[in-house]
Amino acid sequence: MLIKAIQKTTRQTPRKLSLVARVVRHESLTNAIKQLSVIERRSSQVILKVIRQAIANAMHNHGAKFDQLSLKEIIINEGPRYRRFRAVSRGRAHNIIKRTSHVKVVLEMKETNKSLKQETTPLTKGKVSAQKTVSQKKSKLSPSQSPVSKKRSQMVRKKIDRRTKLVSAQSKQNIASKVIKKQKKA
Repeated sequence: MLIKAIQKTTRQTPRKLSLVARVVRHESLTNAIKQLSVIERRSSQVILKVIRQAIANAMHNHGAKFDQLSLKEIIINEGPRYRRFRAVSRGRAHNIIKRTSHVKVVLEMKETNKSLKQETTPLTKGKVSAQKTVSQKKSKLSPSQSPVSKKRSQMVRKKIDRRTKLVSAQSKQNIASKVIKKQKKA
């Protein structure tokens, strides 16, 4: 099954977006998210948002798990152009073309055979038993439990831990330097 997410008329040129999309196009979903979070370009944030939207669509609308999803394609198309002008000498004007683009991300969901379970139950005495198909309950993850948000919260926790370690190390050094100064004065 294919899951799509589209962002239209992004105020970013298609050329700049396609440079980032080429890097991520044939990666796995987790590697793509890691790569996009590291790339320091504005277009990487745009593509990352669309990928996260596609993941959210898959989890919420189709009940898919993050492990079942794979990145099939990222398509960058040209959107409408905004035409502006810049006034120059002698009453002339030079064109300014502000390009926009459409970003389309397609995820593919791996099918599993566990979607239907067969059960046999007798209907009445003396009659032939019939088979009923019972669908399994789909485990839907709330957005707060998605793997992307878990990863983000882990990264934030690590950052906070590093900062507290630095602050505690600096405060220890400050206390030690104050103690040394007092000892020198005495």
